[in-house]
Amino acid sequence: MGKEYTAKSFKSGNSVAIRVPAALGIEPDREWAVEWVDGNLVLRAKPTAKRKIDISGFAGKAPGIRLAPREDFEERPSAIAARKAAGLP
Repeated sequence: MGKEYTAKSFKSGNSVAIRVPAALGIEPDREWAVEWVDGNLVLRAKPTAKRKIDISGFAGKAPGIRLAPREDFEERPSAIAARKAAGLP
């Protein structure tokens, strides 16, 4: 196995925490699965989630690009009546 390090547990709010030595190379802000097995504390790194990109702010920002008209909904009868009352096609 590898080199053994000593760590001390301490109270942090309503939890008990153990600091992990930086020499182990564990990156911060990572999620871990913690399990108590036969008197041993077992830590397993959870797989990192893929980052998602929010593209909602991009619509209409590119110059020269025209968005296709929405054709996924039927026009409301009230909108048709208002258009005809205004004399529009």
